[in-house]
Amino acid sequence: MDIIKILCDVLGPYERKSKNNIAFTCPKCKHKKKKLEVSLDTYKFHCWVCDYKGSSLIPLFKTAGKYDLYKDILNKISPLKSTQTSSGNTKHISLPEEFKPLYIKSNDIERNNALKYLFSRNISTQDILKYNIGYCSTGNYRNCIIIPSYDANQSLNYFTAKNYYSGRYINPSIDRNIIPFELYINWDIPIILCEGMFDAITIKRNVIPLLGKTLSKLLLIKLMESQVNKIYICLDKDAIKQAIKYCEMLLKNGKEVYLVELDGKDPNDIGIKKFRELIETVQPLTFQQLIQKKIEIL
Repeated sequence: MDIIKILCDVLGPYERKSKNNIAFTCPKCKHKKKKLEVSLDTYKFHCWVCDYKGSSLIPLFKTAGKYDLYKDILNKISPLKSTQTSSGNTKHISLPEEFKPLYIKSNDIERNNALKYLFSRNISTQDILKYNIGYCSTGNYRNCIIIPSYDANQSLNYFTAKNYYSGRYINPSIDRNIIPFELYINWDIPIILCEGMFDAITIKRNVIPLLGKTLSKLLLIKLMESQVNKIYICLDKDAIKQAIKYCEMLLKNGKEVYLVELDGKDPNDIGIKKFRELIETVQPLTFQQLIQKKIEIL
C-alpha cells in the first residue's frame, strides 16, 4: 500500500518536510500554500493556518470527501480518534469550528462587515494575512473578529474574539500563562510590550500583547532568560502601577527598560507613525526616575 499515493489522490501534490512529514493544501481552509502537514509515522495531521488537526486520517479524508473510497484501508491503519478540542477547554485550544479566514473571498455579508471594521481600525490586508485573522458569522462567536496567537512551534495558544458590532470581547476560557504572538518574536532584538492584540498589530515590529495589563509568568521568565536587552513597556495610563512594577523587575535583572507613556491613548488610536516617533524620543528608565515615578503614584 502506497500511502503517499493515496494522500496525493485525496489532497493533491505534496512537499517534503522534516521529521518524515509531508505537506498538502488544507481541505478545510484551502490556504494557497501547503500548510497541512501529515506525519507518515503516526498519521497525525495539523494545518498551521486554521489549526485543523487530528490523530488519524479518517476525519481528514472525510473533510476532503474521499472517506468512502478508502475507508477499508483507513480503518486498518488509523482508528478514529481526533485531537480536535473545543475553545472552552482549559488545557487545549482550537479555533472555533465556525472560523473563516478573511483572506478567503466569499459572498458572506458578514465578511464584508468584518473587513470594514478592521479597516476602520487601520488593520491592513497584509496584517490579515500575517496574523491569519478571521471571523465567525454563526455560533458562539457570531459576528466576531477572531485573532489567533501562535507559539514558537506554530501551534495555536490563544485567540481573541471581538464583536465588531458591540465592541465586546468574548475570550476563550483557557490559562493565559502563554507568550502571545510568540511565533513572530525575535528574542535577540528590542521587544515592545503592549496591552491588546489590535495594539500589537498596529505596532507590527517585535511586539507582544499582554492580553490585558498582566505580564504572564511564562513571558516574564522568557524575558529574563533571553538575550533581549531593550524592553519597551507601553501600557495604558490606568495601568501605570503595573507598568512601573514590571519596569522595576526588569531593571533589577539587568535589562534596559523604556517606559512609554501614551497620555491616555493606545497605539491603535495614535497610529503607527506617531507611535514610532514617540518610541524614538523616549529615554531609558533609570532607578532614580523609577523611584520618582513610584512616589508620584502614591
